[in-house]
Amino acid sequence: MRRTFDYSLLREIFRPLGQIVVFVSATGLILSATMLLLAFLLRGTLVDQTMIKNYNLDLFTYTLINLPQVLIDGVTIGFVYATIALGYTMVYGVLEFINFAHSEIFAIGAFVGVEVLIGFNNAGKLSNIPVWQAYAFLILAVVLGSVAAGTVAIVVERAAYRPLRGAPRLVPLISAIGVSFFLQDAIRFVESITTGQFHRIIPTFGNFDERVSFAQLPIRGNIVDLNIQVKSLIVIISAVLMVMGLNYLVNVTKLGKAIRSVAQDRQTASLMGINVNLIISMTFLIGGALGGAAGLLYALKFTRIDPFVGFFPGLKAFTAAVMGGIGNITGALLGGIVLGMLETFAGSYLSVFTLGAMGAEYKDILAFAILILVLIFKPSGLLGEQVGQKA
Repeated sequence: MRRTFDYSLLREIFRPLGQIVVFVSATGLILSATMLLLAFLLRGTLVDQTMIKNYNLDLFTYTLINLPQVLIDGVTIGFVYATIALGYTMVYGVLEFINFAHSEIFAIGAFVGVEVLIGFNNAGKLSNIPVWQAYAFLILAVVLGSVAAGTVAIVVERAAYRPLRGAPRLVPLISAIGVSFFLQDAIRFVESITTGQFHRIIPTFGNFDERVSFAQLPIRGNIVDLNIQVKSLIVIISAVLMVMGLNYLVNVTKLGKAIRSVAQDRQTASLMGINVNLIISMTFLIGGALGGAAGLLYALKFTRIDPFVGFFPGLKAFTAAVMGGIGNITGALLGGIVLGMLETFAGSYLSVFTLGAMGAEYKDILAFAILILVLIFKPSGLLGEQVGQKA
């Protein structure tokens, strides 16, 4: 028994790592090859003083030089979307219900974590501290943001969703939209009576804004420095740990088995002694906590938040979950990575390839257009849905 348990433990820990490597490599390879092929076909002399700093480069060389950094940025934002998408997919996998209030739960985690850090900063606790203390304060803020978001998620489930569990699907969907608006205004109300400010900026402390150079590549006579911000590295590592932890919880632990049982057949699970209401509440708690952690990581990456900060990341995370296969944890990971890379590639190269006719503001249109194409040919998403009948 001990040997079997250890094998399962190792398998559930390292399988997500393998999936992450495969997804990132495959997505990056396909998009890179596509960009390089387009650049080769459209090659010529590119002269843009602000973009290439007085050097004349042909389009293919410019694309090749910028490709490594674009890949790094795409992976970072992709993992942010993946961590938010996990909350959507957890709830859908159990209830077959889209929790549109998850965007605001994400925002609550961001605000609680940022306010905690602002409080420490105002008290002088974040000034001139060792690096390990900066990371300790950041972890504390993440934990508190996760706890707050998870608690709100449980309250929302108990007050707004549980009474409507037997109603037609449209009814709880409308309730979720109402809860979303309510939480947005609740954040604004709390901020107005406590700080008087709706826009909050995460304090600058530690070494999170520094860039770490890890390689130099000679590309067509140019030396390209590969570097990544420390905070981007934190986002990636945190997202990987969250995916691994959730995968282990769902597939190995007793709670995970209970969640899968409730997802497959609520009535039978209840007859087998499983407290269905408790398991559903725990599902909302886990999904909300993941969303709250993702909220603070998002704030760390982009520095500024407001009461509506969850709308666009939440919409894109929901898109990522649908693209990968709603209800599928691995699909949420894949969808987030694909969407993040699509968005970053479009933002970096769309203006160059169209000679300025279309700028980075069109990146969302391109990403959603590709989502539509994916769903036309594979309506269940890239890896297929996982709902009650398939659990």
